[in-house]
Amino acid sequence: MELVIGRVAKSHGIKGEVVVEVRTDDPDDRFAVGSVLRGRKPRSNAAPASYTVDAVREHSGRLLLRLNGIDDKTTADQIRGTLFIVESTDLPPSDDPDEFYDHELEGLTVVLTDGSAVGTVREVLHSAAGELLSIRPSTTFGGDTRAEILVPFVAAIVTSVSLADKTIEIDPPEGLLDPE
Repeated sequence: MELVIGRVAKSHGIKGEVVVEVRTDDPDDRFAVGSVLRGRKPRSNAAPASYTVDAVREHSGRLLLRLNGIDDKTTADQIRGTLFIVESTDLPPSDDPDEFYDHELEGLTVVLTDGSAVGTVREVLHSAAGELLSIRPSTTFGGDTRAEILVPFVAAIVTSVSLADKTIEIDPPEGLLDPE
């Protein structure tokens, strides 16, 4: 499975630098000088192109990259929107048993502590307040017709995650799962 680690937002200056929206928690390693990035345009079926990082710097809270072969604004503008990707199989396992990659949680069944099904994790949302599980309600979950249920991914609510059993057990506070 391909995971996005960054996206070229736009060109910067006239010497071919690009502004990258970082989508990884390890930008220092992923975008280090000499790193070879795989990139492709969104919704493209073409094979990913390779880009070697020649220089990297922070500017006004953003990451600026100079990529080998991208030497002017025109060429930099041509790769605008490019997604930098890695294969999930290339990621190292987490050293912490309480840390998970987003793709490991997506598709897991969410159940209450009594075992009743709540739904399936659609995606993990990252907000300023922390991570949220976006859950597609189960048809057996009280006739819930909402498109999604948002549950904070915190230890006080998420009591266990079992990748082997493909389940997440939650103990939500009163009212969290109520449709109103």
